Amino acid sequence: MNISFYILSESKAQDILGFICQLTQTALNKSAQSLLILIDKDDELLSTLDEALWSYDAASFIPHQRLLHATISEPKDASKPVQDNSEPLAPVLLSSYMPADFKGIVLNTTIHPVNRFMAATNNAQPTRVLELIKPDPESTQEGRHKYKAYQQLGYELTHFKV
Repeated sequence: MNISFYILSESKAQDILGFICQLTQTALNKSAQSLLILIDKDDELLSTLDEALWSYDAASFIPHQRLLHATISEPKDASKPVQDNSEPLAPVLLSSYMPADFKGIVLNTTIHPVNRFMAATNNAQPTRVLELIKPDPESTQEGRHKYKAYQQLGYELTHFKV
């Protein structure tokens, strides 16, 4: 698996949503694979990113869907449609977890390495991971932690200053 670290400049970090949209569009243009944007369980960021993907380009939008993680304690309601995660409806998925059998590109916005999400699901084998590192000490430290974790697993690592 190839892991690409994007070391963000101050200006890119200030417009992180714009950069995520730009990187998402670039990934879609270069690959026919699905793209999963992993987000910590942060409803505000999820909603903001959802809105940004709809309005990124004035002439179009980035087709996407939010994956909701149903809990076991919730009773099934026959009147509500069940979301089938086995066949995504959109090329871009927004989620706080990795769906079973996922085989595309992951844009990781969380503080955890992607292999942690892979261990919590069935047969997920991302082909590529995009990691964003903001220019602050906390993000830099998290990036170093992820880099070491991926390096120990033998993944191919690259980095870009943007």
